[in-house]
Amino acid sequence: MSVTRLVLTTAAFYGIYCGLLFVFQRHLIFPALFVGSPQFPSPSTPMERLWVDIPGARVEGWLLLSPTAEGKRKPLVLFAHGNGELIDIWPETFQSLTRRGLHVLLVEYPGYGRSTGKPSQKSITEALCAAYDRIVARSDVDPSRIILMGRSIGGGAACAVAAERPSAALVLLSTFTSLRPFARRYLAPSFLLRDPFDNLAVVSSYRGPVLIVHGKHDTVVPYSHGKALAEAAPSGRLITYDADHNDCPPDWEVFFDALTDFLKGVHVL
Repeated sequence: MSVTRLVLTTAAFYGIYCGLLFVFQRHLIFPALFVGSPQFPSPSTPMERLWVDIPGARVEGWLLLSPTAEGKRKPLVLFAHGNGELIDIWPETFQSLTRRGLHVLLVEYPGYGRSTGKPSQKSITEALCAAYDRIVARSDVDPSRIILMGRSIGGGAACAVAAERPSAALVLLSTFTSLRPFARRYLAPSFLLRDPFDNLAVVSSYRGPVLIVHGKHDTVVPYSHGKALAEAAPSGRLITYDADHNDCPPDWEVFFDALTDFLKGVHVL
């Protein structure tokens, strides 16, 4: 085989490879089919179930109310989970935060769990914004004290909402600067990404307080991403844990103590 033919053959195979990545990338970024079957939380978990409609999808949300509300408007955490998770796994964890005086809204992604539609940066942003709009109209929620929180891919979702809706604070756990650097892992040009989640750009222009939480030994999203986000935020703080990706934070009670201290320090709680 001549050198020219070898180059052309290699280029053709690479083009096919990149084409397949372009077509199937959302199955890699949003593996909704592989996250397991949804399960409702225990009946003892105090929560309200709600649904929001967006173009092409009906999306589920769970509102965990603070038992300390007593008719008063309370701050609310809107939480976006990781790409291999469902809202079903989070109520027990976040009950601890509701006892600290915050409401928590868990919003499912289109195509995940019982929600219809297909996941993408656009559809997830639409779902979270629709849930946001619904929740800030409630008489027991203080619309001036909405905290956007996301974990891993959910950090990208939280940043996407932060670019579209007002919020009092932004909390990012194990979150990347953008998905573009990860394209190199697959030997693909970053411009092929359909859902880049440019979190660094959002954080750089975000004027509220930002809390970045990252594991020093994160093998999925390198620690350097967390440091870069914290450095880019005009008002950012970085909490580092001796943890990997899926065990960060290693102790949610300790983290919630740090989170409430942070929120009190910036006059949100």
